[in-house]
Amino acid sequence: MAWDVVVVGGGIAGISVAAELAEHRSVLLVEAEPELARHSTGRSAALYAPSYGGPVVRALTAASRPLFPDGVLTARPMLWVGDVSGILATGAADEVTADEALRICPVLRRVERAALDSGTTDIDVMGVHQHYVQRLRAAGGEIRRGAPVTALRRDGSGWVVTLGTEEVHAGVVVNAAGAWTDRVAALAGVPTLGLRPLRRTIAIATGTAPVDPGWPLVADVEDTFYFRPEGPGVLVSPADETPVEPGDAKPDDLDIALALDRVNEATTLGLRSVRTAWAGLRTFAADREPVVGELPGHPGFTFFAGQGGYGIQMAPALAVVAAKIVLGEPTEFTDLVSPARL
Repeated sequence: MAWDVVVVGGGIAGISVAAELAEHRSVLLVEAEPELARHSTGRSAALYAPSYGGPVVRALTAASRPLFPDGVLTARPMLWVGDVSGILATGAADEVTADEALRICPVLRRVERAALDSGTTDIDVMGVHQHYVQRLRAAGGEIRRGAPVTALRRDGSGWVVTLGTEEVHAGVVVNAAGAWTDRVAALAGVPTLGLRPLRRTIAIATGTAPVDPGWPLVADVEDTFYFRPEGPGVLVSPADETPVEPGDAKPDDLDIALALDRVNEATTLGLRSVRTAWAGLRTFAADREPVVGELPGHPGFTFFAGQGGYGIQMAPALAVVAAKIVLGEPTEFTDLVSPARL
C-alpha cells in the first residue's frame, strides 16, 4: 500500500499532525502500542500555562489557545512561588503580594514572592486527542494500532516502512515517536538528535486539611514541586526529571515520598496517604524547544519531537506549523524549530 505520509506515533504529536496533513495528503498513522496515547500523552498533568516553557514553547502555547476545540479548557490560575523575576519577564504572569498569594491559596505556609498566571487552564487531554482522531478519520486518514515500525529503508524518493510482516510505502515519514524518536531515526539511517527521555512522577494524595477545588495550581519557580486540587485529594509532583530509557515509565517510591515531603514543607496540607501514582516521559532536545523538520541530506524524513512537558499545551499550533513544514510552506517558526539547529 502507498501513502503520501506515514506518521509514526499515536500520542498528541502524531495524531495532531496526522489530522492536519490528512486535509491535504493521504495519511497513515502507525502506533506500536495496542492503544493510542499510552505513554506521555495519557499521563500528562493536563495543564495549559502560557508562562511555562522557553520562548518558542510560550509563543506556540499562546498561538494554540484559539485552536483548541470547545469544552476542553477549564480555567485554573497558576501561582508561581519563589524568585518570580524570570516568570514576570515572560509577560504572561503578574506579581501578587504575599498576602494576596495566601488569600488565593491559604494552605501555603509562607510566601516571599509570587506571580499569578491567570491564563492557565486545566486541559481535557483525551478530549483534545479524540478531537484529532475524529478529524483524521473524517479526512480519510487511517490508524494502525499494535503496528511497531521494525525497519525503514529508502525506495527511490520515498520510503518502505516495515510493520512486522507488512510493508507500506510512504512519500514522507513523520517521526513523532516521542521518547523513541531517535530509535526510529536510527532505523532509517538518519542521524539521531540526542533527545533525552526524562521520567516525571505524579501522585494523588490525601491529608489532614480540607481541599478547595478552586485553588490554583501552585508551582515552585525552582522546579522542585507543584500541586493542585484533584477531586477530594491533591495532585503532587517533585518535578523530577530522571534520565531513563524509552519504555513504560513507572513511579519511583522515593520520588513519591519526595513530592509529599516538599509539598508538606510548603503547605499545611498534611499529606499522608497516596491514592494512586504514575510516571510519564518528557523528551527534550538540548535547548528544550520542539524539533520539527528535516536534516540536510535526508529529505522526506521529518522529525516532530522534543515537546518535553509542553506537548499538550502547544499541540494545536505546533501541529499546524509541522504540517506546513511537511508541505513545504513557510512559517515564522520554521528556522526556530529546525533540527539543523542542533
